[in-house]
Amino acid sequence: MAVLIDHPMWPAHGTLWAHLVSDSSLDELHEFAALAGLPRRGFDRDHYDVPADRVPALVTLGAEPVSNRELVRRLEASGLRVSQRQRRGIR
Repeated sequence: MAVLIDHPMWPAHGTLWAHLVSDSSLDELHEFAALAGLPRRGFDRDHYDVPADRVPALVTLGAEPVSNRELVRRLEASGLRVSQRQRRGIR
């Protein structure tokens, strides 16, 4: 069980953003996010969006830095990944 964070590379609102996920459960993810002081509004179905300036503190708290591809691979393997089709409501 691990909380993972990828490299910030998605631009929005004047900064770059990373994704924070769990490879085992959403409960683990929400508990870690609460411990880190991340607002619940940052949660997007299977991950938290995290501004680049918060990444070092999250790693210090125990988030495992991984590549963007590794994060997606492990999220898919956990069964927690929400696909683009699901996000759009396509069956």
